[in-house]
Amino acid sequence: MSITDPNPPGTKIFSVHQRLATSGARSAHVFRADDRLHLVVPQLAEDVPGRPADMQGGNADVDALLYRWEEGRFAEHDRLPSPSAEDAVSFRSGGETYLAFANLRTGKGPYETDVDSLIYREEGGKWILDETLPTFGAKQWHHFSIGDREFLALAQGLVIPGRTLPHRGHGRSVVFERVDGRWQEFQVLGGRMGYNWASFRVGGHDFLAYADQVSPSVVYRWDGDSFVPYQTFGERFGRSFRHFSHNGEEWLAFACITGESTLHRWNGELFEPHQSLGGPGGREFELFRHGDDLYLVRVCFVEGMPPTPKTDLMSQLYRWNNGKFEVLEEFPTYGGTDASYFEAGGRSFLVVANSLTPDVRFRQDSIVYELSLDNA
Repeated sequence: MSITDPNPPGTKIFSVHQRLATSGARSAHVFRADDRLHLVVPQLAEDVPGRPADMQGGNADVDALLYRWEEGRFAEHDRLPSPSAEDAVSFRSGGETYLAFANLRTGKGPYETDVDSLIYREEGGKWILDETLPTFGAKQWHHFSIGDREFLALAQGLVIPGRTLPHRGHGRSVVFERVDGRWQEFQVLGGRMGYNWASFRVGGHDFLAYADQVSPSVVYRWDGDSFVPYQTFGERFGRSFRHFSHNGEEWLAFACITGESTLHRWNGELFEPHQSLGGPGGREFELFRHGDDLYLVRVCFVEGMPPTPKTDLMSQLYRWNNGKFEVLEEFPTYGGTDASYFEAGGRSFLVVANSLTPDVRFRQDSIVYELSLDNA
């Protein structure tokens, strides 16, 4: 089922610019390499003919899609083997550009979740497999630095009835450090089903926020030697964090899949609740500035649980106004998983990854929207 264009009479911001034929899209990561604008869309699965709909099923042995911005549109230019990729992130290290995928599983059922996650390196306009790391139900990589130390955090883990922790890796979320050009395990954290990270510096201290589905979501503080727990956000169902600075204050948004998404303000010691950012379904945030305005996108995934989730939800575009975010416009998502804002040719765009149709099939278009922000 295709998405209805969200621009009926009376709306003024979103218009569909391009549709991307994706299957179980789990991220929409826009980045620059070789002086060009790129988009990578990792995919969870493809539908298997003759099998019933199942958001945890499908053929996991799929490729990630790579696009380049050409003549005002994204054109597919490559595919990389990346089974059931939940996330992709680009980063620079040692003068090279890398693309890291968090790989959840392989197979068509039964599935193997004790798998390698893949890190590619750009070389002469091609992506070459550079390193593989043992992972278990990987969800997201996050690259960051503290001083002259370089880290790559992995959110991972699954809770499977009757299944013990894997032999390869720890089954817990973990932080790697760059040592002699390779990634070495630095610290294992306690989360059992990790989803997301955010790193930031506030009040002279470095923090690492970690969202988890079945364990507490925790903000860790760097003490010079390791990451130590500092503040807890919810005991379960965490999906993502997004930090930002605005008007001389520090803020942290937190998405919860089953409850309220919330915005918190730094009071000098802790992040304290400031406002609600909507009810169930929240999975990911995108934050951007345009002109003098600050915007936040909340991407909604599903409501309910397998095997009968509601995937057709409304996601929100907020604008900062008088000390809080106000909904500027809503737009439809279908198992929405991610969004990335970018500007090209003096125009504003938002790529939204959609992963599931209303009847819980994987073949759902992801959408590139043009945003008419100057008219808002």
